[in-house]
Amino acid sequence: MKLLRYGPRGQEKPGLVDVHGVVRDLSGHVADIGPAELSPEGLARLSAIDPASLPPVHEVVRYGVPFAGSRKFIAIGLNYADHAAESNLPLPTEPVVFMKAITCLQGPNDDVMIPRSSKKTDWEVELGVVIGTRARYVEEAQALDNVAGYCVIDDVSEREYQIERGGTWDKGKGCDTFGPVGPWLVTRDEVGDVQNLDMWLELNGRRMQTGNTATMIFGVAKLVSYLSEFMTLEPGDIITTGTPPGVGMGHKPEPLYLKPGDRVRLGIEKLGEQGQTFVEWSR
Repeated sequence: MKLLRYGPRGQEKPGLVDVHGVVRDLSGHVADIGPAELSPEGLARLSAIDPASLPPVHEVVRYGVPFAGSRKFIAIGLNYADHAAESNLPLPTEPVVFMKAITCLQGPNDDVMIPRSSKKTDWEVELGVVIGTRARYVEEAQALDNVAGYCVIDDVSEREYQIERGGTWDKGKGCDTFGPVGPWLVTRDEVGDVQNLDMWLELNGRRMQTGNTATMIFGVAKLVSYLSEFMTLEPGDIITTGTPPGVGMGHKPEPLYLKPGDRVRLGIEKLGEQGQTFVEWSR
């Protein structure tokens, strides 16, 4: 299934995409798509609904984050060998873990605000993993059983905040609007082999990133198992799993960063596309 939420911010309705690409309204069956709906039992109930019986949505004005109720937004850094190389950093021997603020979550096509003092706002296309079952100390062989599905994420980053201002990476990763997610969550059964998905990103129509999840240093099963050693993973939690090469920080002959008016488009095979316009801070 492809599950989504659509409508004005704060008023999103639940929906799904049928085999013909038509958005269907699920609000007659569930009030929202949250942790209960992401559980195996919740997904089974939704999958039993005939999409043709659901009202079509003739015009989607806005996609929201495709699920509600996330309590953790966990991120993995330097998880593609070629990205580590362009960053002039050694390959990690264990996953590099940091957090993105829940308050940075937003719809996949909403504008991204460049922070007021930003000099180095950057892009990163990433595979998002959405937890469906509570997981603690889960073995790698069973780890994917705890996954509800996958989505596209732009792990927007401010490199000066992240690298040059001391402390952890978190301060450059969780700024407001720095977490576009969607357009939909694709359930695990529909994705198949998550370690063989093409991914890409364009800046103003120019291809900047081209990659495949096959080149991850630590695969999805390893990441879920690893993280469950240090924290309890709960339904609705998001893990964003790293980016392939082609980010602005590694651009040659000199870094290239985002400015107001820039347009980014990105996508992952089987998971859809999203796009954001970068704007000046306005709150």
